[in-house]
Amino acid sequence: MNLEILGVEGIGEVRPGDDLGALIVAAAGPGSLRDRDCVVVTQKVVSKAEGRLAAVDPADPTSHKPLVEEESVRVLRRRGDLVISETAHGFVCANAGVDLSNVEEGYAALLPVDSDRSARRIRDRIRALVGVEVAVVVSDTFGRPWRRGVTDTAIGCAGIAAVVDLRGSTDALGRELKVTEVAVADEIAAAADLVMGKAKGVPVAVVRGLDESWFRTGSVAEEIVRSPTDDLFR
Repeated sequence: MNLEILGVEGIGEVRPGDDLGALIVAAAGPGSLRDRDCVVVTQKVVSKAEGRLAAVDPADPTSHKPLVEEESVRVLRRRGDLVISETAHGFVCANAGVDLSNVEEGYAALLPVDSDRSARRIRDRIRALVGVEVAVVVSDTFGRPWRRGVTDTAIGCAGIAAVVDLRGSTDALGRELKVTEVAVADEIAAAADLVMGKAKGVPVAVVRGLDESWFRTGSVAEEIVRSPTDDLFR
């Protein structure tokens, strides 16, 4: 398998109400998107396009904290200004995904209400505009327990498997895999971030050359979230 990861530049600042699918098509250029491409879109531009912005006081570094409480269904840990909480989507993340980076001063970005629906809308719009069948992953930056640094993960997907279940298949030595499930959508999101970065102004990337068996309808990012009954740490 050979992969290509292509950053889509030139999208510019996204505003509430913008047609994100059309912006992606225009920035990518004629003929640039192909069937079986996976278009990875950062949560920030999805939230902006969907108007998921809330006013905060730029002079008060804690003014976004009430938003964190509103966006949390459960707080797991607090340490100083840091809150680790669970969102209505089931994501466990810092500050319930409320983010001030790459947003106009005086505003905070909230997570999309339904990132899977957001991914479907972008996918459907691209299909309508250029007639290609792409998959879409909405990505966001999460920290990870027991490991330093952040990486991008999938919070929404359409047309691509969220998780590929390899249980029952065999490894390279013929041993049966008993527990292996691969978070494919997370891996795609992390790979795309290598060209998008955190401060490059590139909110979209195209990942090309993925295993065709991963392309499917009906998958949702919720599949990646571990059930509380299977979670040893909550």
